[in-house]
Amino acid sequence: MKKFDNVSVMVEGNSYFDGAVTSRTINFSDGSRRTLGFMQPGEYEFGTDQAELMEITSGELEVKLPGSDSWQSIKGGESFDVPANSKFQLKVSTMVDYCCSYL
Repeated sequence: MKKFDNVSVMVEGNSYFDGAVTSRTINFSDGSRRTLGFMQPGEYEFGTDQAELMEITSGELEVKLPGSDSWQSIKGGESFDVPANSKFQLKVSTMVDYCCSYL
């Protein structure tokens, strides 16, 4: 289990897809930020401004990354990278808990 010390948490959450995906922003003293959130089962497409590392802490999903024609299975304890200025698709089969780091 990860624990983040000496951080500030934004009280207002982020909500996407009519509340099916939610997160909270965590700000670190070095200026970096991450979001911690949940995704309910469903299909989603996200866009990125910055490169991202998506760490799946629990649950299962499939991801279709930019430039790929195939879906990759990801489960709790695994991660994937998404390039900046791109879009990626998710098929979430169970409730997913995630941590997104902005690179």
